[in-house]
Amino acid sequence: MTKVQLHYDLARPLDDALLQRIASAHGIYGFERIQVAPSLDKLLVEYDASRLSRAKVEAALHGAGIPVRVG
Repeated sequence: MTKVQLHYDLARPLDDALLQRIASAHGIYGFERIQVAPSLDKLLVEYDASRLSRAKVEAALHGAGIPVRVG
């Protein structure tokens, strides 16, 4: 297992619905940890790089309704 951490800016302010989506994303295959930064405008995603690529992580986040800025 190769753990990789990515940091993303949230594309919109955090609200209850977005928090629920983030909580549900913990079940995405290959995701190890998802954490909201104390500033509430960033997201840390730790994943298994032997199972997912960066592009697949970003696609999974968008597919789960989590609006992150990719750049």
